[in-house]
Amino acid sequence: MARITCVAGEGSAGADQSRTRRHDAYHSWFDCEDGGRIVRRTISEPTGIKFVPIEHGEMTSAEVRSLALGTPNPLCWDSFRFMIIQRADHFTFCVCVDHLHIDAMFVGVGFMEIHMMYATLVAGRAPVPLPAAGSYDDYCVRQDRELSALTLESPQVRAWVDFFESNDGTLPEFCLPLGDQPVPCDMMSVQLLDERQTARFESACLAAGARFSGGVFACAALVEHELTGTATYYGIIPVDTRSTQAEFMTTGWFVGFVPLTVPVAASFGDTVRAAQASFDSGKDLSNVPIERIVELAPWLRMPQRGAPLLFFLDAGVPPLSALVNSHLDGVHARLYHDGRIPSQVAIRVNRLENETQMIVLFPNNPIARESVTRYMAAMKSVYARVADCGGAMKPQRNGAGIQQQLACPT
Repeated sequence: MARITCVAGEGSAGADQSRTRRHDAYHSWFDCEDGGRIVRRTISEPTGIKFVPIEHGEMTSAEVRSLALGTPNPLCWDSFRFMIIQRADHFTFCVCVDHLHIDAMFVGVGFMEIHMMYATLVAGRAPVPLPAAGSYDDYCVRQDRELSALTLESPQVRAWVDFFESNDGTLPEFCLPLGDQPVPCDMMSVQLLDERQTARFESACLAAGARFSGGVFACAALVEHELTGTATYYGIIPVDTRSTQAEFMTTGWFVGFVPLTVPVAASFGDTVRAAQASFDSGKDLSNVPIERIVELAPWLRMPQRGAPLLFFLDAGVPPLSALVNSHLDGVHARLYHDGRIPSQVAIRVNRLENETQMIVLFPNNPIARESVTRYMAAMKSVYARVADCGGAMKPQRNGAGIQQQLACPT
């Protein structure tokens, strides 16, 4: 049993109130009226936002979970909750908010504003002065203005259309069967590389004229080739679209997608160069949402089940490096999800201080589980072979590299 204080849209105090006033991502909500008309309502004076904590008393773990999952949907203004779970010897601070309102940068921004502020106050020091936050509203207005000026002849639009048409007029699918969808998702993780292997893997990428990120994309291409024989890999890479210092301190959905096209070559060195070039040349396309492309080119179609997404997170680069290296010792932080994902699968490769890991979210059914298990084994094999063989590593067909860890030329 635990005692709960819930801080929802109608209830909060202190840091929660300050955070909600500070970020205008929390200041709007929407209604869908008859005929598809969307009405937006905005709080123009955030200083007028007032909160009062709601005491829920003692609750079981199941009741706490139900309360968290009962957070209103993103069409409501109060589509977020801050909860304090008080136990006999410790308390937990919990933030419940839809992914539509926050992206991966929330981890850094939220940590700084909540944890560091708390640590400062309990140490008896004055509140930490926070850098100025940008405006998510301004970002959206600017993006809308830029997108309105696009036509079918715009270079970014043509590049996206070519990508769609290379995939039969839609977006790519996961390379293995996933069974029936939608169902609640599950998650599997694996260590791809230990600390020494990670260093050797990066060295192989640099020696080939690429970066670690290019190695991640090249490995995805090599795995798909080994499992299916495909000669060209098509991927969707989510990236952050913040462009100013203030935006890096702002909560909101600053996310775009880079279309990736990687021809699989005879060696990792050649493949990683192609992967890095495709990603680097396509980064500007992240500023054009896929939905806008389909509006301008209506013969294209969005897949019913979404596309597989490949994420790469390097915790060794700013601003996450300072956060991870300086402030996470002794902090028990966890991320949870409600069992839903907007894509067929979500593949996350995280480079951490002591390892490189992969996390895959997938539909929770036996067919998808078998496919993802096979996919992760192939991925671990490819990464290990690159770490051992460098740019000379050659791809294997039909998963042969899973059994033959070393495929280095003699």
